[in-house]
Amino acid sequence: MPDARKALTFTHMTDLRSDVVIVGGGLVGLAQAVALGSAGIETLLLDARPVEAGLAPSFDGRASAIARGSSQLLQALEVWPHCAPGAAGIWDIRVSDGRPGEPASPLFLHYAVSDLSEEAAESDGVAPMGYILENRYLRHALLDRLTDLDSVRIEAPALLEAGEGPGLLRLADGRRLRTELVISAEGQRSALREAAGISTRRFDYPQNGIVATLAHDEDHCGTAHECFLPDGPFALLPLPDGRDDGGQTVHRSSLVWTARAEAAERIMALDDAAFAEACQQRFGDSLGRLRQIGQRFSYPLRFLLAERFHDARLALIGESAHAMHPIAGQGLNLGLRDVAALSELLVDRRRLGLDLGSADLLEHYSRWRRFDSVALCLVTDSLNRLFSNDVAPVRMARDLGLAAVNRTPPVKRLFMRHAMGVTGKLPRLIKGEAL
Repeated sequence: MPDARKALTFTHMTDLRSDVVIVGGGLVGLAQAVALGSAGIETLLLDARPVEAGLAPSFDGRASAIARGSSQLLQALEVWPHCAPGAAGIWDIRVSDGRPGEPASPLFLHYAVSDLSEEAAESDGVAPMGYILENRYLRHALLDRLTDLDSVRIEAPALLEAGEGPGLLRLADGRRLRTELVISAEGQRSALREAAGISTRRFDYPQNGIVATLAHDEDHCGTAHECFLPDGPFALLPLPDGRDDGGQTVHRSSLVWTARAEAAERIMALDDAAFAEACQQRFGDSLGRLRQIGQRFSYPLRFLLAERFHDARLALIGESAHAMHPIAGQGLNLGLRDVAALSELLVDRRRLGLDLGSADLLEHYSRWRRFDSVALCLVTDSLNRLFSNDVAPVRMARDLGLAAVNRTPPVKRLFMRHAMGVTGKLPRLIKGEAL
């Protein structure tokens, strides 16, 4: 990877001016900068962390599900070639119900690319439903792409002290920043959202998400497994083959294990052998012996939904606007759809020579993105509440529901296409089209 510090960081500037300012250099903020920069819109990205901090292996141990629509966005932005070698295709998804140490329920839901209708297969091509990609690969890929875009500058580390009015910011070092539009990609604790007085509905789940990379004896064959256990979902998601801690080439999967917070503390305290045994007890032997590679991570889980996604010369994207349970692996995809919609509106407005921060543009963006966001946040919350319990009648009802969907091809295809992110009013980037 190029030297990001040399290529992307600007220092010793006095007052700053940019058409658009993005606050937050996470995956969604970086994607937004790439989208606007690729269209020639002058963009300044501010982040509180140095660029190199996000590139450290210990910074983020998660892998993300990249839906078909999101991969098409990354293709259109010329990012995908940088990260494709680290991505594993999802060709099958198996959803089951169970208890630790017991066989999974015989009633299950199985999605396969072959389940798509002939018409859909012709239009979509022979391609996976999506991909699993480690976040570190995507972060590197986005930064690699940014080095090619002269219209994007990154100021990092840079601490935002206050907003002095619409389109006017002040940094902690005293510099002032003027812009047509500020985009908050700060995450769940967005200071800009709070300063604008945008209320949120939010709460903490009594669960943590435990993340690790597991090696296993058998090839996963591109199958994503999600088993619903009483304390939360246990998922093994396909990764490309890689090296274990001893340097041997092995089959790998990304583990996302949702557990009650107090149980998560005990799980994190296990040594590697005991942790692998606990995983084996929950998943079974279908992939052979499981063993941990590298670090283990634990993340608190939260629900957040902003009352609105805009204010005067301010737009919220990603987790500044919404955060959800990872049960369906859709959080990053939802943020990338924000990026696609907002970028399309801004590029079309710039081609007309109009104000990028106008109230009508921001209201359009908020309306466009809110229904999708509200629906997905509520669906994931409901799924977690439905499946994270061990009440016998509820278990029977949900198992029968999984089996019913599995035996109803039109319903199954509809759910599959929703998960692939290729339904509804799609922005151009999500369809793989240029801005």
